[in-house]
Amino acid sequence: MWTWFHKLASPPHFYRTAAILSPWLAMPGLALIAWGAWQGLFVVPMDYQQGDAFRIIYVHVPSAYLSLMAYMIMATSGAIGLIWRMKLAHAVAASAAPIGAAFTFLALATGSIWGRPMWGTWWEWGDPRMMSELILLFLYFGYMALRSAIDDTAKADKASAVLALVGIVNVVIVHFSVEWWSSLHQGQTVFKKGTMDAEMKTALLIMILGFTLLFGAMLLRRIRTEVLYRERRTRWVREMILSPEGGS
Repeated sequence: MWTWFHKLASPPHFYRTAAILSPWLAMPGLALIAWGAWQGLFVVPMDYQQGDAFRIIYVHVPSAYLSLMAYMIMATSGAIGLIWRMKLAHAVAASAAPIGAAFTFLALATGSIWGRPMWGTWWEWGDPRMMSELILLFLYFGYMALRSAIDDTAKADKASAVLALVGIVNVVIVHFSVEWWSSLHQGQTVFKKGTMDAEMKTALLIMILGFTLLFGAMLLRRIRTEVLYRERRTRWVREMILSPEGGS
């Protein structure tokens, strides 16, 4: 029953599968982002309180969502690598970190830009959502710095996986911060009935889906690069490089 899973965990099989899947994620993702951006910027009505400034939500919310999802992928993959000693899982974790850091930075930047006209300030040090998201960015940086500081790949995998697992606490804090403490941020609105105009919500959901598909394509491409680096001395990599296709 689980033979497909064990086969997918094989680096050469995953490398070839990822090459097939990544365009099928990237192309629909880009198309959805283009359509959602058009709807969000030019079609949906202005917000009755925020005016046109609210339109940054179509980049901010998907970025914030992916900043958390990427971390959970990184931590879960690290845990799988620790428990089942699956080398490919550590490759997934290492590949998710820089992408997650980029989306976290984008979420912070767009949130700051959005906050200036809404709250009258670029940054509020006492806001729990802002600070926990900033800590998330530092966790990504710490994870990548720890990996690069240890020359032995196996030791780097284990140490960084432990750090990622510890950081899950902050992911929970980011998610529930607006409910647990007083915050400038509003609470959950996307999936609550009647809190958003239907056109606004549809465009936002399309953007979230588009960003997610693009994230998947980016992650697959990075995993392929990570697998090649880790398996560079193996026979299948040498044979692939010497083949007429050149491993494309």
